[in-house]
Amino acid sequence: MSIESSIRHIEHQLAGRADLVAVTKTKPVALLQQAYEAGCRRFGENRVQEMAEKQPQLPADVRWHQIGHLQTNKVKYIAPFVSLIESVDSLKLLEEIDRQARKHDRIIDCLLQVYIADEETKFGLLPEEVIDLLQSPELDKLSNIRVIGLMGIATNTDDDAQIRQEFKSLKQLFDALRPVERPNVAITELSMGMSSDYLIAVEEGSTMVRVGSAIFGSRQV
Repeated sequence: MSIESSIRHIEHQLAGRADLVAVTKTKPVALLQQAYEAGCRRFGENRVQEMAEKQPQLPADVRWHQIGHLQTNKVKYIAPFVSLIESVDSLKLLEEIDRQARKHDRIIDCLLQVYIADEETKFGLLPEEVIDLLQSPELDKLSNIRVIGLMGIATNTDDDAQIRQEFKSLKQLFDALRPVERPNVAITELSMGMSSDYLIAVEEGSTMVRVGSAIFGSRQV
C-alpha cells in the first residue's frame, strides 16, 4: 500500500474523530514529502536533532510535534518552530520550554505525558503528579507555554483489554481536568494511540493519534 493510500485508509477509519500525526522518525525527507502531498500536515519526531534537520527541508505549514522524551538542554533547538510538545513530564521542563519560547516571542503548546503503561521503560507523570502540576502556583509564572491536554502510551502488549483499560483511565483523568481554568491551561486534546492500537484509542476518546509504521512501514532503528 502506498503512503497516500495508507493515509487515506487511516483517515477513513478515524472519520474525523481524531487528528492524524504522522510519526516520521528515521524516515527520509522524501517520504515525508510524499505524506505532505497526501495531505498530512502534522509530523511527529522522537529526536530533537532529527526534527531540527528535517524542518527547513519541508514546507513551512508543517506542524511539528515532539513526541519523544525531551531533555531540557535540547529545547532550544526546536523552540523556534515546534508546534506541540507532547512529552512534557515535569515542571522543570515546562519552565525551560517557557524560557526558550520567550526568546522567540512564541507561545508553545504542550501536552503532559501521563504514565499509564505496565512498563518501567515508559516516561510520564503519575495522575496525582499531573494534578499537582496543574495546581502549582509556579505555573502562573509561565506566560509562553500553554498546556492543552494529555498524552499517554499504552503497554506494548497483544492484550486489547489491558490497552483499552489504560486508555480508559487516561480519558477519565482528561475528563476530570477539563474544567481546570488557568490563563495558560486549556485541556482540549488527548493524544493516545499508535499504529498498533489507534482504533482502540479513538473508541476510548482520543483526539489525536500518532501513527508511523501503518503509514511508512516498519521503521529502521
